[in-house]
Amino acid sequence: MRSTLITLLTLLILSPTTTPVWAQENAAVALDALFQEVWERDLRENPTQASKYGDLRYNDRWPDLSPAAMRARNEANEAALEALLDIPRDELPPRDRVNYELFHRMLENRISIWRFGREHLYQNSYDTPRNQREGIHTAYELAEQLSFGDEQSYRDWIARLEAYGTYMDQTIVLYRQSIADRIVPPKIIIERIRDQVLTLFSTDPTASPFYNPFRDMPADMPEPLKAELRAAGRAAITDVVIPAARRYGKFLTEQYLTAGRDTFGTLNEPDGKAFYDNRVKYFTTTDMTPAEIHRLGLEEVERIRGEMQVIIDELEFEGDFRAFFDFLRTDPQFYYEDPQDLLAAYKEAAHKIEPRLKRVFGRLPQIPFEVRPIPDAAAPHTTTAYYERPSDDGSRPGYYYVNLYKPDSRPKYEIEVLSAHEAVPGHHLEVVLTMALGDLPKFRRHSYLTAYSEGWALYSESLGGDLGLYEDPYSRFGALTYDMWRAIRLVVDTGIHAMGWDRQRAIDFFKENAAKSELDITNEIDRYIAWPGQALAYKIGQMRIQALRAEAEAELGEDFDLRAFHDQLLAHGPVTLHRLERNTRQWLAATRAADQ
Repeated sequence: MRSTLITLLTLLILSPTTTPVWAQENAAVALDALFQEVWERDLRENPTQASKYGDLRYNDRWPDLSPAAMRARNEANEAALEALLDIPRDELPPRDRVNYELFHRMLENRISIWRFGREHLYQNSYDTPRNQREGIHTAYELAEQLSFGDEQSYRDWIARLEAYGTYMDQTIVLYRQSIADRIVPPKIIIERIRDQVLTLFSTDPTASPFYNPFRDMPADMPEPLKAELRAAGRAAITDVVIPAARRYGKFLTEQYLTAGRDTFGTLNEPDGKAFYDNRVKYFTTTDMTPAEIHRLGLEEVERIRGEMQVIIDELEFEGDFRAFFDFLRTDPQFYYEDPQDLLAAYKEAAHKIEPRLKRVFGRLPQIPFEVRPIPDAAAPHTTTAYYERPSDDGSRPGYYYVNLYKPDSRPKYEIEVLSAHEAVPGHHLEVVLTMALGDLPKFRRHSYLTAYSEGWALYSESLGGDLGLYEDPYSRFGALTYDMWRAIRLVVDTGIHAMGWDRQRAIDFFKENAAKSELDITNEIDRYIAWPGQALAYKIGQMRIQALRAEAEAELGEDFDLRAFHDQLLAHGPVTLHRLERNTRQWLAATRAADQ
């Protein structure tokens, strides 16, 4: 690949007869060719992600996690970076310079994972380590994002089931290498993974979550074919999936757990401080240090506590913060008993918001979303909710997944704010509007920059007043609880990974400052332990967007248009916070000029 790219660059850029105009055009052509080359390689190397995008070419396989494939991926990323640096950035049109900048950032991140020796944890996911929330033990969830409408889709799934043993064995080899390198997750994280693997041990293949696609097959499919496909699915689960899960469970119990750490932060890993600094910079897209973020978090916690106290006083509650939190956590009026009632409430809240979006947005998403329960096997170990993007062609909607495990830990007053974050105007709106930006290269239309994407979703929670949400004091307190939750992240993530906090100290700090349930709090803390730095980006991004809105309101005064402000924020796709500031100030200058 390296030689191909260099040849292309030589032909397009280095010709002695090239004029400045042609140089610009040729540099842009070379850049686009590089984007396309890496995009196609990514789809081949990550077939599960390709399937989620709706690209079915690799629908019958898992990623190759062999040591040779891992080395080849890193070498290809290094070659792509070298090829990128050969392209004269200054000769590119302005939009392509932004694409260049973000592509460079993406490749640097991939290579840094390798340089820090974390490839066995991150595998071919360069943002997310394999942990209790994501990994081979949750591979069955892929079926949730696939369409099973014809025979081939089932044949492909069966082929994946038959290849699951190889995928599992490659994973075990990687984790053995992590033991040798002394970069192993804490025991509490490994125990959570092991507990989920145990659910895959059933001797009844039809009880396996991998069997779910065969439960409701197309009505127009001939019955003999259904029977054949179901039999093949059962055989693959019996002969391959269950034995592979047992091998993994044995490895986790006898080797990986034994090697696991009793400490919790990256501070206790080889090159841990440097790696955490790298993650902080990557996820926040800023140069803030862990110490600066920690101080900011403490300031935000104190500010939000003051706003919470106003509502507590409004309710004339007799007692301190702890007593009020205990009241919220235990009073039955705030909880549903039936998981289906909880699911119905999430659906009602999400779709209540949709018709109100036009109040604050000019551009609206054209692809719908659905509200779905998180799969039962994963629900006890994962967060309150998450979002899955639609397929590239819009044939599959976006999915807003909600956790129905233990409804008595999912308060009613959080439902509106959570729906604003995960569905609209949060993730679904932002993702679908980005997908519609056809002039962006594919790697950007499908990009996820945490500070931008999660910052936007958290900012979306604050639009409740503009959208007519949070009409009672408890819902307003719920919105503050979610804001506090993300402020706490700034404190506990840096506390764990940079300042030596243990797990219990982090849990206690969370409990003292937010009315989240005990289950949610422990799941969240374990998430921060397993995924260093990622949780910082939410609040950092939100605060930067809020500051830009305040700046725009101050400069434009009565001419400030909230719809126009939001549309311009989302008009360029995910960008770094520095680039977001630059884009917004250019819009402000253009708006002022148009008004004069």
